[in-house]
Amino acid sequence: MNRVILIGNLTKDPELRYTPSGTAVTTFTLAINRPRTNQAGEREADYINVVAWQKLADLCATYLHKGKQAAVEGRLQTRSYDNKEGKKVYVTEVVAENVQFLGARNEQGSRSERNDDPFGDPFADAGKPINISDDDLPF
Repeated sequence: MNRVILIGNLTKDPELRYTPSGTAVTTFTLAINRPRTNQAGEREADYINVVAWQKLADLCATYLHKGKQAAVEGRLQTRSYDNKEGKKVYVTEVVAENVQFLGARNEQGSRSERNDDPFGDPFADAGKPINISDDDLPF
């Protein structure tokens, strides 16, 4: 079984590209804090590369940005290529199958400030009166 679930913050804006056949592919890196501090009392983080394909790639490129928190579910994949010096380079990354956009709707620098984020906080107006008439109720 090859299953990975991660929650972290993006280290930079996602990078959207297209294959020669026109398939969307987005890459980004999640910073994930380790559960314990090191000997100096500092919290360390792991930086995990993530790749999303097709429609999920478009969604990630549109709604994720640097600093945004995201949950990624997918599988671990290792690939290799030869670099310019002819040396084989191995890359390990998570191939995303599901991405949840987390965090508050009005985070500093959030794209939702431009009102293009459909996944905002449903409880943002908690505590404020709601105008509902009897005609709005289904019963």
